Amino acid sequence: MSSIELTPSQKKILRALTNLHKESEAAIKGEDIAEQVDRNPGTIRNQMQSLKALQLVEGVPGPKGGYKPTASAYEALEIQQMDDPASVPLEHEGEAVEDVIVEEIDLSSVHHPELCRAEIHIQGAMSDISEDDAVIVGPTPLSKLRIEGRVDGKDDTNNILILRIEDMVAPAEEPAH
Repeated sequence: MSSIELTPSQKKILRALTNLHKESEAAIKGEDIAEQVDRNPGTIRNQMQSLKALQLVEGVPGPKGGYKPTASAYEALEIQQMDDPASVPLEHEGEAVEDVIVEEIDLSSVHHPELCRAEIHIQGAMSDISEDDAVIVGPTPLSKLRIEGRVDGKDDTNNILILRIEDMVAPAEEPAH
């Protein structure tokens, strides 16, 4: 599983980059990103080095240069932020749940493998879902990520299911080296 762990600030910078890039299609200057996320350009440059190392960003040299998101950038963000949430299926105890929308899958604690948790943010009723129930989320539209787990807890006010991940499958293409 080649899950990419993004810090909140990397996520923010990457999202700013993908948004700016969507608008202009050109390489995006560090200054523009800095402005968007309210950090100084030096910070952005440092972050870009790490994002480049993760192959989420390409540097474009020259006067028109700057940064471009790679395809992996969208995928890394998609796991955190999905554009078309309605199409992510949710199964509860083997039954498809019809009237809920998976808004977001947050794998923020995945870098603690012993606490393999996913936060599933949903719209809709969660009242039938109880602790220790089996839940399957996915596949997601872009990365076809599918998460199987058991309910570890619920946050009814924010409509979040906490899953203990038992299996996580993203049929990723082999990374090209």
